[in-house]
Formats: sequence, structure tokens, C-alpha cells
Amino acid sequence: MPRSDASRNREAVLASARALFSAVGPDVQMPEIAKAAGVGVGTVYRHFPSRDALIDAAADARFAEIEEYARAYHLGPGDGLIRYLFHVGAILAEDRGLSRAIESRHGTTEPKGPAREALEKVVRAMLEIAQETGEIRLDTPLSDIDLVLAGLSAVIRWGGDWQRYLAIAVRGLRPPAPDAYEAEEEL
Repeated sequence: MPRSDASRNREAVLASARALFSAVGPDVQMPEIAKAAGVGVGTVYRHFPSRDALIDAAADARFAEIEEYARAYHLGPGDGLIRYLFHVGAILAEDRGLSRAIESRHGTTEPKGPAREALEKVVRAMLEIAQETGEIRLDTPLSDIDLVLAGLSAVIRWGGDWQRYLAIAVRGLRPPAPDAYEAEEEL
């Protein structure tokens, strides 16, 4: 089989797996994925030796797309970080089944390894831009953004209103109005 066919098959398997994990959750089996991709089960196992490897690849693909989105659209002045948070919310809300598959594999939906490092780098850059432009409080550490994302994931997992949650969280990230500084210092 020519290399381009192998690459197309791998992408078809990965796309089908992501769609099925999103629709069904972590219980999707390899034969179902093969059928959806239009390939044999052997082809699936040739590219992904286990269901866990396929879940990891689907997670990495999702995290890479989120990172690419952030780099492409939000590394400039304006409310890029806020739009990024809402984009992540939309992805997680659409992909609840894939999130369940990732969580069943790793105990969390957080990215790991190189995917985490890449996302942290771009989110840190967005945070710095947002702080420089006055969109986000200067005393906001990257760990606060991680907490907002963890809360977002939990709200979505439990079927809450994730957009409302983010609207409230974003208000807390924004700098207070100048006359609010005195009241805030008293707290």
C-alpha cells in the first residue's frame, strides 16, 4: 500500500474514532471504528495498537487543534484569551463523549506531556498579551487560567451552563473598575 494510502487510512481511522467517541463515549470498540472509517480492523490496529493508543491519538489531535486555533486567532491585542476560553468550552461541550474517553484512560481530561507544554506556552502568551492590554488583571497567574479551565470541564461534564460559568469566571479575571480598587483592598 502506498504511503499516501496509509496516511489517508490513519486519518480516516482517527477521524472516525473521534466522531464515535464524541457520539458514544469510551465504550466504542475497534471494529466499530474500522467500519466507520471504511477499513479493516487490521488497519486500525496497524496504526493504533490498542484502544488506549487510539484514545491518546484522538486526545492529542484535539489538543493540537485547540493550540492551532489559539495561535492562529488569539495571539494579538484584544480579548483573545477570553475568546479562547469560550472556544475551548464549545469544543468540550461538543466532544463530551471524547472527554469521557480521555478521562476513562487518564483519570482527567487535561492534556499531558508535549500537548500540555505546547498549550501552556500559547496560553501563557495570550495571558501576557491580555495583561499588557488591560483585558486581564495583572495579578492573574497562569494557574488561575488552569483553574478556570478545570472548572469549565467540570461544569460541562455535569451538564451545567458552561457559558454562564465562563461569563462569571471572566468577570473575576478582568481588572476591577478604578473606584473598585479601594473596596477590593479592604477584602
